[in-house]
Amino acid sequence: MRRRDLLRSTLGAGLGVALGSSFPMPRLARAQASRVLRFVPQADAAILDPMITTGLVNRNHGFLIWDTLYGVDEKFQVQPQMVAGHTVENDGKLWTMTLRDGLKFHDGEPVRGRDVVASLKRWASRDAFGNSLFNLVDEVSAPDDKTVRWRLKSPFPLLPEALGKVGAIVAFIMPERLAQTDSVTPVKELIGSGPFKFQADQHVPGARLVYTRFDGYVPRPEGTPSLLAGPKIAHFDRVEWQVIPDPATAAAALQQGEIDWWDQPIVDLLPKLKGNKALNVELLDPIGNVGVLRFNHTQPPFDNPAIRRAVLSAISQKEFMSAVAGEDSSLWRDKIGFFAPGGNMANDAGMEALTGPRDIAAAAKAIRDAGYKGEKVLLMAPGDFPVIGQMSEVAADLFRKLGFNLDYAAMDWGSMLRRMGNRETPDKGGYSAFCTYSAGVTQLNPSAHNFIRGSGDKATFGWAKSEKLEQLRDAWFAAPDAAAQARIGVEMQKQCFVDVPYVPLGVFYQPTAYKKSLTGMLKGLPLFWNVRGA
Repeated sequence: MRRRDLLRSTLGAGLGVALGSSFPMPRLARAQASRVLRFVPQADAAILDPMITTGLVNRNHGFLIWDTLYGVDEKFQVQPQMVAGHTVENDGKLWTMTLRDGLKFHDGEPVRGRDVVASLKRWASRDAFGNSLFNLVDEVSAPDDKTVRWRLKSPFPLLPEALGKVGAIVAFIMPERLAQTDSVTPVKELIGSGPFKFQADQHVPGARLVYTRFDGYVPRPEGTPSLLAGPKIAHFDRVEWQVIPDPATAAAALQQGEIDWWDQPIVDLLPKLKGNKALNVELLDPIGNVGVLRFNHTQPPFDNPAIRRAVLSAISQKEFMSAVAGEDSSLWRDKIGFFAPGGNMANDAGMEALTGPRDIAAAAKAIRDAGYKGEKVLLMAPGDFPVIGQMSEVAADLFRKLGFNLDYAAMDWGSMLRRMGNRETPDKGGYSAFCTYSAGVTQLNPSAHNFIRGSGDKATFGWAKSEKLEQLRDAWFAAPDAAAQARIGVEMQKQCFVDVPYVPLGVFYQPTAYKKSLTGMLKGLPLFWNVRGA
């Protein structure tokens, strides 16, 4: 199915809803003065513990509830957030961090050093950057309630960057009793120390999430709000996430004033939204999002690198990106390698494998010659997440042309997130591949680039294994300067074209749409502090 066909069926159903057909329009809460902010996310945050999944909607949900020790600003400079400051001694191997005054959890308990230690250990068991950090940790301890002390085996100057990263999975701080939950089990309570509290009793799975301002939150007393840095001041008493999978319904709700902010309007509706004088259509993230085709490396046929290379040789990034963002090439880029453009790691090494002439017949033959014997290939796809759904349709069409015995498994986004962790064969609830995307900022270098990891069972969903990629990543952390890091980036990209941990599908730039009466919108990602109503 091509993009236009998919959108035609989606928009047709959506317009029927918006015009009052037999499909009832969701009941959308109306604002009480300007104290309620009504937001339509990209999808439902079905897994509420953001430590369990790499979904960006879950990360966005997490930043409402939890806070971090450090935060990056728009220029990606790291600044203290929950810490008042830190000292570094013993040639970079001893860090002492002091928590700032007034930190309090939503249950009324103060944030203590032991909460931080437990939270960071849980985070590091799930995150690639955290794992690299903790490989160098001799001890992290809390000598008292206000202090966190790190004893390292060797210097790790990127420690604040790791603790203040913007991409999933984020080093959120939670109470010790919750942080002691094992790393594969969601926490039972969503208790943080961030500017908003989660209202569990008002949560309607698949439809609504509600957050209220935490009056006990003490913002940083200094600095300028910028991305995740500076004071986090909540100007709304209540933030409601209204989950509306149908884009036409969301567009109608925004234009009729039923909602205030739509995170990801589809490209076909942008002209109409831009023509509405009451709305702003704005690009908050200039780095963009990187489309990803991720394989399950533990199951046939994609446990075979030759088959993964054959699929890569048939990929047209232009087809994937135009399916997501239309024919307006200002909204997307192709010819993208394994590092996002904009950083010093992006390079052209091996790119002919992605930019050369596409030959479907040759790729299909290479797949057969590599030993493919007709095993079922299950491609997961979300029916309620348009951007990923569109990429999935293109991938399904390509898989069929390549001769795979395709099972196109459409499901809701929450079910897909839960299934990602299943390592069994497709007939036992597993999968073969899926499309997704990650924030480009996470792919600027290897530190937070989860999809480039080759750590096998410790890698993110798909579980790619490559000793060479891991060695190069370790060398990047130890590199003496940016030039040495860039050289390692060239070698990593060359190795990625051999191992193919995933296929990069290009970069797309996703505008957001909101009422002009909203001011103070921060750049980078959907954030709910600093935003004011009319």
